[in-house]
Amino acid sequence: MKTTKSEKLFKKALNLIPGGVNSPVRAFKAVNSKPLFITKASGSKIWDADGNKFIDYVMSWGPLILGHAHPEVISAVKNVLKNGTSYGAPTEIEVKLAELIKKMMPSVELVRMVNSGTEATMSAIRLARAYTGRKKIIKFEGCYHGHADSFLVKAGSGATTLGIPSSPGVPDEMAGLTLNAKFNDINSVEKLVKENKNEIACIIVEPVPGNMGVVLPEDNFLLKLRQICDEEKILLIFDEVITGFRLAPGGAQEFFGVKADLTTLGKIIGGGFPVGAYGGKKEIMELVAPSGPVYQAGTLSGNPVAMTAGYTTLKILYENRKRIYKQLEEKAKTLAENFKAISKKNNVKIQINQIASMMTVFFAESEVKDYGTALKSDTNKFARFFNLMLENGVYLPPSQFEAMFLSTAHSDDDIEKTIIAFENSIKKLTL
Repeated sequence: MKTTKSEKLFKKALNLIPGGVNSPVRAFKAVNSKPLFITKASGSKIWDADGNKFIDYVMSWGPLILGHAHPEVISAVKNVLKNGTSYGAPTEIEVKLAELIKKMMPSVELVRMVNSGTEATMSAIRLARAYTGRKKIIKFEGCYHGHADSFLVKAGSGATTLGIPSSPGVPDEMAGLTLNAKFNDINSVEKLVKENKNEIACIIVEPVPGNMGVVLPEDNFLLKLRQICDEEKILLIFDEVITGFRLAPGGAQEFFGVKADLTTLGKIIGGGFPVGAYGGKKEIMELVAPSGPVYQAGTLSGNPVAMTAGYTTLKILYENRKRIYKQLEEKAKTLAENFKAISKKNNVKIQINQIASMMTVFFAESEVKDYGTALKSDTNKFARFFNLMLENGVYLPPSQFEAMFLSTAHSDDDIEKTIIAFENSIKKLTL
């Protein structure tokens, strides 16, 4: 595999961009390698600067559920681009997207468009504090809600990948308002609520964490969170930036039958463009300016390009929901089952967490059900595995603690080739 052009670009980038990348995990540090610079993509495939072709399971970290450069999405974006890129004024398409979000996710009675998942979660926390009159929040170890100060305490995603338990620059006072519970451990939540009686504004959770690797909620964990919040008058925030419209047409809330008070969204609702949103109960959302006193604004919020891409994507998902979600899950299960069988045959210990079209292969001895068990994974073995898969034409997330994403563009042939690549890689891993 040639990497000359990518290496040259990375060397240049190191003198211009911190770490040579604009988001930490892209640096490939966790896999003891150098990043590939991507030049184009189509369907389930990407090509790098040296012309190497890969089956892609990063899918821009989740947004591209229809695959790269989906013809309908590209066509819709081209049409809207003829009229300009951004007006700083209301447009019909943002109303149409908001209407479709509400239709697919009924707990979102009002929705505010923003430009990133971080912006959405940050705004939702501020709103929860204003609504409840309380300051403290509960989050979960290993869950990642963006890089706002409140969230960079035992955070997932790149913070876990790079071994950063918290971030310099976050004031102690701010960190002190963030309480960390253990995912799938309802007792840890109850203990924090009891110790901070009437001080908790909200509990924010990824209903299916994807940023310490995919971890599945168990034993009615989400339902129990809902019950605690109802009893203690705490707002429950579902961070569905990843799971929204991926697990089901109505996201994790439809999948698990648990409704949130506030929901944060991103990724899929932008169809490949920068976007975020937060929404929920009308009485809470009406506190947001200009309806209420909680200020939040954004120059590019609701811009017609991102709104058009998002609306087109959601419309395709909604109109084909009975077929799309079933097919996505079948393909993911096929990968998971074959990966398990191949690993067992070659005496390689792995754990696979898979739900809908998300999955993670953990190089771990025992079940991964929270941050602590995820951290027991063999990251050196994963790094070797990642590079072997790359050599076999499969592009995975360059971190043990991230999720693989499937799209409607992944064909049966892609799945078969990925299974063959996995077997080749596992065999070499044991040499």
